[in-house]
Amino acid sequence: MTLTQLEIFSVVAQRKGFTSAAAQLKISQSGVSHAIRAIEQELGVELFHRHQGDVELTDIGARLLGRAQAILGLAETMQQEASDARGMKRGTLRIGSFGPTSSTRLLPAILADYRRIYPGIEIHVDEGPDRQVVQWLMDRRVDVGFVALPEDQFDTYPIIEDQMVALLPATHPLASKDAVSLKELCADPFVLTEAGSAELVSRLFLVAKLQPNIRYRTSQLLSTLATVARGDGVTIVAESSLPLAEDIHYVKKPLAPMVKRCVGLAVVDERQASPATRAFIALAVQTFRRGAT
Repeated sequence: MTLTQLEIFSVVAQRKGFTSAAAQLKISQSGVSHAIRAIEQELGVELFHRHQGDVELTDIGARLLGRAQAILGLAETMQQEASDARGMKRGTLRIGSFGPTSSTRLLPAILADYRRIYPGIEIHVDEGPDRQVVQWLMDRRVDVGFVALPEDQFDTYPIIEDQMVALLPATHPLASKDAVSLKELCADPFVLTEAGSAELVSRLFLVAKLQPNIRYRTSQLLSTLATVARGDGVTIVAESSLPLAEDIHYVKKPLAPMVKRCVGLAVVDERQASPATRAFIALAVQTFRRGAT
C-alpha cells in the first residue's frame, strides 16, 4: 500500500464519507473507492461498513486507522527534515488548540511571528475541548497541541500559568467575598463549559468529594458567561480564558484555596517532532518567556 492510499483511508474515516473525502482531496469518488478497496484486498479485512452512502469504521478499521495516522505523521516528519535542510521553505504544521486561552490569547501571538519567519509552512489548526486535543495528539492527527499540564504521556513545554476563578452573577450573595470555596459553589445551579478545562473543573470537585449541581453544559465560553450574567448559575473557568473587557453583569472571584493552572505545548515524542514543530515550540516558549519578564 502507498502513503497516498493511507491518506485517503484517513480522510474517509475523518469525513465519514467517500464523497466528502473526494472533495477534500480533490480527486474523483471512484479514485477514493479504488484506494480503499486496494487496501482492504491487500490486508484481507474490511475497513468500513457501507450503508446508503454513509460509512463507518469497522473495529479492525478503527485500530488500523491509528497505525495509518502514525505512519503518515512519520512521513510528514521525514518531509520536514528534508525541508529543514532547504531552510524550511515548505512544509505543514498541524496544531491542536482548546478554548479561548490558547485559541485567542496564545496562538495569535505565536503565529504572528511564525508566519513571518517561516512563510512557506502551511498551518492547520484544529479546535476542540482539552481532552479532544489530547486524543488528536495520540492519534497523530496533530503535530503539536496546547494542553493543560501535567500530561505525563507526552513531552511537554510549559507556556503560561494562571488560576481558576469562580464566576458569579453580579447580585449573588457571594459576590462581596474576597474568595469562594468549592463547597459554596455547590449550592447554586452550576454551568460546566466544555470549551476549555472541563476535565480540570470536574476533577477539582471529585478530589474534594463534592458534587456540584450541574444544570447547564455549554460548548462555548460565551454561552457560559451569558448564563452566569443572566443569574441562572455559577461556574469555574480559567482566568486567562476570560474576555479582556470584563462584563459588568458577572464578577470573578479567586477560589479558596487558590487553584493554579499551567498551559503548555505537547508532542508525542520530541525526538520524532518535525523541524516545523520544534520551531513553533521554541518560538512559543520564547514569546511568553519574554512577555513574563
